[in-house]
Amino acid sequence: MKSLLKSFAIMGFVLLVLAACSGNGGSESDSAGGESENGEPSGEITVWGWNVAAQSMEMAVEGFQEQYPDVEVTVEDIGRLDVYEKLTVGLASGGNGLPDVVLVESDRLANYQEQFPDALTNLSEMGYDDHADKFGEYKRSVTQDSEGDFFAAPWDIGPTGVFYRTDIFEEAGVNPDDIETWSDYVEAGKTIKDQTGTDMVPIDIAADDALYRIMLNQQGAYYFDEEGNIDVNSEESKKAFEVIEQLNNEDLVLNNDGWNGVVSATVNGEVATVPFGVWYSGTIMDQAPDQSGDWGVFKVPAFEEGGNRAANLGGSDLVIPSATDNKEGAYAFVEYFTTNVEPQMKALEELGMFPSLSATYEEDYFSRESEYFSGQQVWQLFAEQVADIPVANYTSDYSRAFDTMADAQSKILLNNAEIDQALQEAADKLESETDRSAN
Repeated sequence: MKSLLKSFAIMGFVLLVLAACSGNGGSESDSAGGESENGEPSGEITVWGWNVAAQSMEMAVEGFQEQYPDVEVTVEDIGRLDVYEKLTVGLASGGNGLPDVVLVESDRLANYQEQFPDALTNLSEMGYDDHADKFGEYKRSVTQDSEGDFFAAPWDIGPTGVFYRTDIFEEAGVNPDDIETWSDYVEAGKTIKDQTGTDMVPIDIAADDALYRIMLNQQGAYYFDEEGNIDVNSEESKKAFEVIEQLNNEDLVLNNDGWNGVVSATVNGEVATVPFGVWYSGTIMDQAPDQSGDWGVFKVPAFEEGGNRAANLGGSDLVIPSATDNKEGAYAFVEYFTTNVEPQMKALEELGMFPSLSATYEEDYFSRESEYFSGQQVWQLFAEQVADIPVANYTSDYSRAFDTMADAQSKILLNNAEIDQALQEAADKLESETDRSAN
């Protein structure tokens, strides 16, 4: 990640020089926006996204143009890494080569807003505050700046759950309803391993701390506290790693390699559970269609009986680069896509993109039983926890902290480092590499 960011900075400098020489800046949209004869937005806009998110926005175009027939929308799926590379370079060069709307994952938003505070359109000034109460506290917190203004429009969210193999649980005689705390989860894992030989959870130990982040968030903590101070050696952080270390010591962790390793372990029955964001349901159904009825979901366990079982992992939002030539058209699309129920439900029902728009949870779809997930009302299970997801302060140093904590996880689980020592070393490292103080 360090080398990638360094490359972005170099490319940004080169592009800035080229732009200065050519005198060509601003959005790549050729047609400036304006108003049609009826006073509505007009012109052309280009939207960047990737994969099913880009497909979701493409599906919304027809409905959008029923309301705004004079705005022509082009959605481009340019790939996730390309979006970030081009966005970083473009913002560094004053907006050169950027589209009118860009999809950005929630945990990366603060990085762009803090590094380029004037490069993203203030949506509150365009009226987005009217929609503030349509979203939960977590989603508002990641899309608003320190003044409470929206610099991004909330879209999908990643409430978490524990996906589990019903057949493996039944073979082991474990009732998922009895798993209320992480201690219960560990004990269930020991029974499952003893009775079936199946590992309890996949973790990419050296490269991804997803389970740790879920555990932090559900406790109302994160890499950084609300003031932006380094908080990785907090009591909440220690509690999280104590559970993960216990899982590892009990031989319940499958150390997998990357995303493909997680998916492979899931569909091949190498693990009994996968704690992840709601979006993983689509992956399971797509990769293992023949396992319908063999899967269920329960809420992530609490750290103490009756404790919080809501957390977030993943999600994305929409930003409008300030350099756009058609701010009115871009805002009209962003507002339509993120605050209307119809495009949100299409994205959920057809592509599994879980909405953060609270009004959608009143739709009948959320009370439906899922045949794939053993007749459970799984969408309702996820929707019910959105209001209880604690705020997470990602900051502009999220990526650096992500790498540092993956290293700490590796030291604890693979090198038998003491948790206190590993976390203190991680805090010291982040303090030396950033302008932030450690708690």
